[in-house]
Amino acid sequence: MDIAQQKRNAKEFIERWSTADRGREKQDSQSFWLDLLENVLGVEKPTEFIRFEKTVKLSHESFIDGYIDQTKVMIEQKGSSHDLSKAIKQSDGSLLTPFQQAQRYAGNLPYSERPRWIVTCNFVEFRVYDMEHPNSEPTIIKLEDLEKNYYQLEFLVDKSNQHLEKEKQVSLDAGELVGKIYNELLKQYIEPNSERSQRSINQLSVRLVFCLYAEDAGIFGKKNMFHDYLAEFSARDMRQALIKLFKVLDTKVEDRDPYLASDNPKLAEFPYVNGGMFSDEDIEIPPFTEKLKDLLLRNASDNFDWSEISPTIFGAVFESTLNPETRRQGGMHYTSVENIHKVIDPLFLDSLKDELNEIKKTKQPATLKKKARAFQEKLSHLTFFDPACGSGNFLTETYLSLRKLENEAIRLETGGQGSLDVGQLEDTVLVSIQNFYGIEINDFAVSVAKTAL
Repeated sequence: MDIAQQKRNAKEFIERWSTADRGREKQDSQSFWLDLLENVLGVEKPTEFIRFEKTVKLSHESFIDGYIDQTKVMIEQKGSSHDLSKAIKQSDGSLLTPFQQAQRYAGNLPYSERPRWIVTCNFVEFRVYDMEHPNSEPTIIKLEDLEKNYYQLEFLVDKSNQHLEKEKQVSLDAGELVGKIYNELLKQYIEPNSERSQRSINQLSVRLVFCLYAEDAGIFGKKNMFHDYLAEFSARDMRQALIKLFKVLDTKVEDRDPYLASDNPKLAEFPYVNGGMFSDEDIEIPPFTEKLKDLLLRNASDNFDWSEISPTIFGAVFESTLNPETRRQGGMHYTSVENIHKVIDPLFLDSLKDELNEIKKTKQPATLKKKARAFQEKLSHLTFFDPACGSGNFLTETYLSLRKLENEAIRLETGGQGSLDVGQLEDTVLVSIQNFYGIEINDFAVSVAKTAL
């Protein structure tokens, strides 16, 4: 659902729920929330997303009006005639506002189910309480303003947390797979413990991972390009095939042998990869075995989708898997995405999000586009530096977070267009990895950081 459609849906939602015969607590609450989740916030199966009448044990059995497990949101719903600031007499005789009532429910839930957010609602307005800051004033969103302020309710369905565990597991699986390839490659080196061999196998592993990711993520243009190129060679000939491929990837198209397309059409189709990843020709590539070929083409290419990995997590997992020092120490250590955001959110990301949200309130389309463009240009001029970057997970997650903000700004500039084709993006995207810098003493970690970015 693009921005324009979401605004239209929000307008229609307002019209449906502003009539005099709507807004009864018992009869209308569930229909109201299902309508909001499906038609304004884009939840495909809202009945499976939200739970109504969740049981909670007080001195007696009571029921929570609505609870969203995925985003840890508790909802306390009242009728349209009720003032959300006023206390209501409870069954035990106490007087509690809807928020205080929800707090009491929250305090009697298992710790793992306690809400991150509490929303009180009376069909006329939403009051949003951030339980990370329980003493702060709530954000108030009027139903009549939902067409322009709908984005303030997107925390209800934020899917980022849903994907974190999946990305983490996929990245761990990828690290284990690369570790198997690494171990088989190491057996093929004449002097596996020499400094040159150690440096070479690290560089070779990084290049193979990049190629596997590039063919699945569309960087090479065609699906399975890397696989189909190598599949034509025997295990004995794969060494030379990789040497030729790396040379082509490091050569601009206009500088290549003009007869390459005739001699080897599949090789000629590979694009030029800038950044110097394939520029070092002085790396030792050992002979391949049938087992190695099978691991690379069947296990790593055919049976694994590299586009699903998180570059943020995988950089550190990759380093832990292959770095000889961490392999000797045992264990796997990396900073999770959640913990990265505990640093970067208060440092700069929260203020940038607030700035973009203020821009979204602009009513005049021409002014909105102008402000969105200025915000995008501001993002493109920010410079980030990590003086001990390791495998680059802070830099990578910061880059991804800025690009998400930039994508929102681009949609505002283009009038809410839902998607852009690659050609448009090449001319539109301003945020670049050239704005990100790091220092790291471990040369292998540097290679991993470059690959992740």
